[in-house]
Amino acid sequence: MSLISNRKDSIAVVGVGMTDFGKLPDHDATSLGIWALREAAADAGLTLADIEGLVIHRLADYQKFVQITNMAPRLLTASPGAGRMLGGSMQIAVQAILSGMVETVAVVYGNDGSTAGARYGGKGDQYGTGAEQLWFPYGMTSPGAIHAMAFQRHAALYGTTVEQLAEISMTFRRHAALNPKAVMKKPLSLDDYMAAPFICEPLRRLDYCLINDGGVAMILTSGERARDMRQKPVYLRGIAQLSRLAKGELPDDFGYETMQQVSSRVHRMAELSRADVDALMIYDNFTPTVIFTLEGFGYCERGQGGEYVQSGTLRLGGRYPANTNGGHLSESYMQGWSLNVEAVRQVRGELGERQVPDARNVQYLQGGPLSTSIIYAKEAN
Repeated sequence: MSLISNRKDSIAVVGVGMTDFGKLPDHDATSLGIWALREAAADAGLTLADIEGLVIHRLADYQKFVQITNMAPRLLTASPGAGRMLGGSMQIAVQAILSGMVETVAVVYGNDGSTAGARYGGKGDQYGTGAEQLWFPYGMTSPGAIHAMAFQRHAALYGTTVEQLAEISMTFRRHAALNPKAVMKKPLSLDDYMAAPFICEPLRRLDYCLINDGGVAMILTSGERARDMRQKPVYLRGIAQLSRLAKGELPDDFGYETMQQVSSRVHRMAELSRADVDALMIYDNFTPTVIFTLEGFGYCERGQGGEYVQSGTLRLGGRYPANTNGGHLSESYMQGWSLNVEAVRQVRGELGERQVPDARNVQYLQGGPLSTSIIYAKEAN
């Protein structure tokens, strides 16, 4: 089985690129995306003229992007700014290659949120839920408020604690200390975590992702062509997505049903089980998301996510090292894209101190009402 039923075609990532992260006032989102794409093309041993398809995320001015790069893509599409659009962007790239429409596609993300003063929540939020008419009168004016309420429910049902949230924040900070590109590398103790101010109780500042400037790009091609590229190919063994947006941002089951269906599909497509996975990249816009996602994708029993992370499972050296770049909480909030690059580099085996030994299969997990999973692998099948 492969990415399309009854076909043996394969898709591989052959180039990845990232900018620096932080506050980069000399760049806008477009120039950050171009910077990342040039890095990815150099990584793959390609020129921008070799890229036939261009899928861009969060970059509103696709015309400016193409004009500056002097590209002439045969496929050009753009998606809105929300991080949940990552899965759809990747699916478009995969399907375009499998269909034979194009051979090589770049997926590019750019974000100047820090310099532009982006805020998630309130009336100025362009990347929110659009549900202000229902929630704002009751104080639900930000994604943080939504996750705080969801965590309160999880804690009431299962006894999940803030100390378990702290373990997530501290683990990813330790990983970030090994990543030269990470924005936050200062060691983080439990005392530091508990002393951090509340943003929306019980969530503290250290439960929130980092809004920064940066760009990320990935170049995909057919498995056949990938064998002749500069880098060893990293194969997309499985990709799956499911939307339950109609149920809103606060489903009673924390998105469990949606994630279970995505999990079943992605593992079946990849012909790999959870036991075959060596590391995880988990969309961590807030610490409670990590707990919900681990449960939803079946890495631990429902209600046991807090204990699971507290046991050290997600640490380097644990059974499922996660977010080895520091994730959104400590590297930078690149809305899932830098986590996917980290997955590729883990499979390549090029990450030095933060390398997971003999990492052959790495799974990206994204929970929420638009859930996505991607399995990257050293072997095509």
